[in-house]
Amino acid sequence: MRKVIVLAAALFFVITSQAQSRSTNSSSYKTALGVKVWDGGGISLKHFFTGNNAGELIGYFWSRGARFTGLYEIHGDITGAQGLKWYIGPGAHIGFYNTKYGDGAFAGIDGVLGLDYKFRGAPINMSIDWQPSFEFGDNRGFVGSWGGLGIRYTF
Repeated sequence: MRKVIVLAAALFFVITSQAQSRSTNSSSYKTALGVKVWDGGGISLKHFFTGNNAGELIGYFWSRGARFTGLYEIHGDITGAQGLKWYIGPGAHIGFYNTKYGDGAFAGIDGVLGLDYKFRGAPINMSIDWQPSFEFGDNRGFVGSWGGLGIRYTF
């Protein structure tokens, strides 16, 4: 199911970026609030501090716990694709888990690599990203399965 969602999102980005590249109007936003889905669900708040620098706060919730992540994202335009940007950046998280790998609270460092698309003429933003992380503590370490598909309302 996860592969189907990722493939559909990638196809969507390719199709919409081709359509938007014909437009001369730029699509941008300052703040966006919405959901992020992958293995669980999350709430995402993204805010641009300056033109290409944004912060994103994410609260993930699922049956085995919760995780709160803060990311600093540097965005760059993709030539010929209005409204579509790439982004990369560092971050940190704290997670509260109840799993076979250990119960408790654990902290870690994160990275993010993704694509961000703002629909021209509509208050909707979508993103897809990968958030590798390293968590400190017993039975912890590198985790490469975080990230997700974000759908947000922009204002």
